[in-house]
Amino acid sequence: MQKTPFCLRVGHFLLYSMSDSNTTDFTNPSTFILLGIPGLEAAHVWISIPFCTMYSITILGNFTILFIVKMEKSLHGPMYYFLCMLAVTDLVVSTSIVPKMLAIFWFSSREIDFSACLTQLYVFNCFSVTESGILVAMALDRYVAICHPLRHSTILTNPVVGKMGLAVVLRSSVVVLPYPFLLRQWPYCRTNIIPQPYCAHIPVAKLACADIRVSSYYGLFVQFFVMGLDVIFIVVSYIQILRAILSLPTKDARLKTFGTCTSHLCVILAYYIPRFFFSLTYRFQQNVPLHFHVLIANVYLLLPPMLNPIIYGVRTNQIRGRLLRLFTYKGPTVFS
Repeated sequence: MQKTPFCLRVGHFLLYSMSDSNTTDFTNPSTFILLGIPGLEAAHVWISIPFCTMYSITILGNFTILFIVKMEKSLHGPMYYFLCMLAVTDLVVSTSIVPKMLAIFWFSSREIDFSACLTQLYVFNCFSVTESGILVAMALDRYVAICHPLRHSTILTNPVVGKMGLAVVLRSSVVVLPYPFLLRQWPYCRTNIIPQPYCAHIPVAKLACADIRVSSYYGLFVQFFVMGLDVIFIVVSYIQILRAILSLPTKDARLKTFGTCTSHLCVILAYYIPRFFFSLTYRFQQNVPLHFHVLIANVYLLLPPMLNPIIYGVRTNQIRGRLLRLFTYKGPTVFS
């Protein structure tokens, strides 16, 4: 039998390497095998605890944000509409990978259909790019609110906010579409084993027996050109915002105005730093144990969706106040 080039050190995974689908030539495999965290299979149940906790906080926090904005009419404005878009995006990003990840950890459900794998990586990457676009829209909102406060309500009307959200989604949908398209074209004749708990662009591309430089270069293009432009736009917006803040006459006014931007700045850092770390380490990792890389990368990917509602819930007075009223509300007394 032809020896598979993918080295498996754990005994019970040798069964997968012995299957015909892993050793014979095929154009598109019917299924992929997701290993979870390679080398830490015995600890999968324990590893699942922090991931399940992070996912639960993500679901609870983002649905709470959506509920509060819907119920509180004073929050029906551009900033909070963008925040709702961010919450929905975070829910989709985390839900696209965590349920399958937990199924691997808890039930050893490692198989995933080829088409489902491509769908998962498309949805995950599409909404990750969407999140970057929403952060740009939120930076524009802060710029208009601080630099042109009298025109804020006339510039960012509800129809404009809706069109901006639609444009962000359409951009990410088109930009990420080549990912599954290219992956479907490659022949896969080595193995169908993916050494991590979900399908990602580069790990799947590395399984192909073809020149995948086009796919790799396009991934870098998305990271550094499309999302890099988003970063540049955000930086330019905040340069203008800082100039406007520094021109205010009093220190209290400057601090109060800058305070309206701190939540957005924290969310930006929580998103872009892990994102670029995740992308670069997959392409240029050297002398990094595979299990450590996969584990840390997954933690980094799940942090922003969990932290975003916490950041806005703690830092935004209107949301914090409404949340406190929600939990401290006392209904009418039935018995005297």
